[in-house]
Amino acid sequence: MGSVVLIAVSIFPLFLKQLRAWQAEKEVKVAKQMDQMFGDKSPKAIAQLYFILPLVFAMSGYFLSQSLIPAIIGGAIGLAIPNFILKIRLARRKQKFNDQLLDTIGMLSSCLKGGLSLLQGFEVLVEEMPAPMSQELGLLLKENKMGIPFEESLVRLNKRMNIEELGLVVNALLVARETGGELTKVFSRLTTTIRDNRKLKENIKTLTLQGRMQGAIMSFLPILFVLWVLSVNKHHFDIMLTSDIGRMLLVAAVFLQIIGMFLIRKFSIINI
Repeated sequence: MGSVVLIAVSIFPLFLKQLRAWQAEKEVKVAKQMDQMFGDKSPKAIAQLYFILPLVFAMSGYFLSQSLIPAIIGGAIGLAIPNFILKIRLARRKQKFNDQLLDTIGMLSSCLKGGLSLLQGFEVLVEEMPAPMSQELGLLLKENKMGIPFEESLVRLNKRMNIEELGLVVNALLVARETGGELTKVFSRLTTTIRDNRKLKENIKTLTLQGRMQGAIMSFLPILFVLWVLSVNKHHFDIMLTSDIGRMLLVAAVFLQIIGMFLIRKFSIINI
């Protein structure tokens, strides 16, 4: 017992050091993501969720089932939740930015027609447009005032947001500034192109709705069937779990189910 205590005491500082290093690494990573989203929450508070949630979910899984496997699964779920939340927030921000893009192009075109320069038009957008558009364009102007070329700031904005329609706008602006094209006509064509592209995507979603619903139903139907059978007879699948052939068939069924879900999803998505 004394040896175990001594080993634990000697290992604990090393474990604590590695834990703090991992926490610091997570804080840096979360801080970068929060800066990208202009978040106002502390990165340290969010990084602490990587330690709190796995412990809470693991203990909940163990106390509810009195087994180690649900505790491990609960810990893994708790570890994945903070990343999942950050990805959802980033996706919502990008979607909101994309929804504001057409209004931004129209307002910028009006500014140019009113005699303002391109940079002055961006300043008007920062004042008039809501977040996140005003935040991203404000950052673009700040970079330009710090000495970064306007073209490079546009490229950085496109890389930071990584949106297809924004890429069209940025490329059009870069080409127009090099060739001297009239930006108001370019913006008019861009507006028409983006609207047609969105209508086409909506039509594709409507046409593939049946296939996607069929995939969702076929994915959950085996799970619901198993739960219903177990509610009627808990020992119905005992022969599948106790025999080698039964376990092989179960593994094959799960594998084929995953392949079927992947193929249905693949066939229901049309990339344009």
